[in-house]
Amino acid sequence: MRTLIVTEFITLDGVVDSPGGGDHPRAGWTFKEVPFVEEAYEIKGREQTEAGAMLIGRVSYDEFAPVWPKMEEFAEYNAMPKYVVSSTLTDPEWNNTTVLRSLDEVAELKQADGEGTILVHGSPTLAQGLAEAGLVDRYHLLVFPVVLGDGKRLFNGREQGTLKLVEHEAYSNGVVKNVFDVEH
Repeated sequence: MRTLIVTEFITLDGVVDSPGGGDHPRAGWTFKEVPFVEEAYEIKGREQTEAGAMLIGRVSYDEFAPVWPKMEEFAEYNAMPKYVVSSTLTDPEWNNTTVLRSLDEVAELKQADGEGTILVHGSPTLAQGLAEAGLVDRYHLLVFPVVLGDGKRLFNGREQGTLKLVEHEAYSNGVVKNVFDVEH
């Protein structure tokens, strides 16, 4: 079975909304409000080289697909299989993209043969559904010393379970890396 990892930039108050841009009034809070420290992002490079597939929701697809294919630093993501969970997307233009219609299809993807992890970027609604369905195996959270008060959150209060901290590091800019395994 493949490991499904949810990776997020998250604020101290649990908001994952618009970390690099978007509709939130403080969109871009990861780089506008916190000094850049390269080592804090080491996990992002590691994720890209270890992942065998990317799984995202429709909103994240609509945000990423026009931009990521043009970014050299995302070459591995652009080449790998991508899966979008959507009831409305019919003809994805981002290369090597397949549409999944349900969480049952995500469960089948986890069971199918394949190399590398399945990485969920952004997509808080999808991440919540995956957690509720017991499909998440690990969380990679870069916690930023920011409080937004409102916005899309990673957890909606309906998730169940225990997390085991397996990796942790704090950086000079206040960002903290927390890697949790979900105990099933």
